Amino acid sequence: MIKRYPTKTIHVGNVPIGGTSAVSVQSMTYTKTSDIQATVEQIKLLHFAGANIVRLAVPDVQAANALEEIKKQVSLPIVADIHFNYKLALIAAKSVDCIRINPGNIGDKQRVKEVVKACQERSLPIRIGVNSGSLEKQFENKYGQTSEGMVASADYNIKFLEDLGFDDIKVSLKASDVQRTVQAYRDLRPMNNYPFHLGVTEAGTLFHSTIKSSIALGALLLDGIGDTMRISITGELEKEIEVGRAILKDVGLLKEGLNIISCPTCGRIEANLVEAVKEVEEKTKHIKVPLDVSVMGCVVNALGEAKNADVAIAYGKGSGLIIKKGETIAKLPTEELLDRFLKEVEEEAKIREKNG
Repeated sequence: MIKRYPTKTIHVGNVPIGGTSAVSVQSMTYTKTSDIQATVEQIKLLHFAGANIVRLAVPDVQAANALEEIKKQVSLPIVADIHFNYKLALIAAKSVDCIRINPGNIGDKQRVKEVVKACQERSLPIRIGVNSGSLEKQFENKYGQTSEGMVASADYNIKFLEDLGFDDIKVSLKASDVQRTVQAYRDLRPMNNYPFHLGVTEAGTLFHSTIKSSIALGALLLDGIGDTMRISITGELEKEIEVGRAILKDVGLLKEGLNIISCPTCGRIEANLVEAVKEVEEKTKHIKVPLDVSVMGCVVNALGEAKNADVAIAYGKGSGLIIKKGETIAKLPTEELLDRFLKEVEEEAKIREKNG
């Protein structure tokens, strides 16, 4: 059982972040926010994919003014992503559920004060988003683009907001590499109790981002650090949600869908295991209740794995076994095994769903 770091609970729209709330997964649209129809369609795709929150870039007045209409057409909470021009935050605050500012490029304190005032008036949280590549000069000159500089920037800006009487805060500390990202979050964590937004920024393609994010976010989540997260992928947004939810599932923080246990391919396998697992994934992706299932290509490890699985299939030479909760329920020819296995998985899922 992971013991999560105790943090303050804030709300982004109807989504609680921090405290005992589930770790939420979010993404960011890549449409031009001023293109209302395209942005709404992309938000709906993310919602269908399982996103809890969506962030929108607000680079200009046209984008800021579009937020009101976008908000009317979607149900996901919206975070407005503001850089450089604080006046855009003042417009966005009238419509959205959270404001994200990067202290390194938002400007002087008076501008930040104006943003804080606008958020206070609507009870909106602020995400302090610190990136290693855009630190304030005072911190970059002293520390360089290091985790120490990121922590110093975040701490400074947290205290500045607190001095203004504002504590509806969440914090992100992002670098493009694993070590700086993890170190920054670990160093800042004992210094306050605000919820953390996790992510490795500019993480690259699906392949590279999945690896970087799994290492960094997995390590932090296992430490009990993290309250919301984004997987930054150069590619399909739905994949950001898929990878994020998979990380939560595999660290034990999300109990949903099938946990598929399958052996690596080797010279002992007695079936086309790659195709079998692919078919299992495809035909069970609609199942939301948590189940452990095992798909094993030979008998060497199959029976041991099957003891801990809800449903298991163990291929042998010309035939194989179907096992439920450690008990063999059928021995069938190879060509009949997969259909029976899928039937048993469906039945077990229905029982679980019925029993809650």
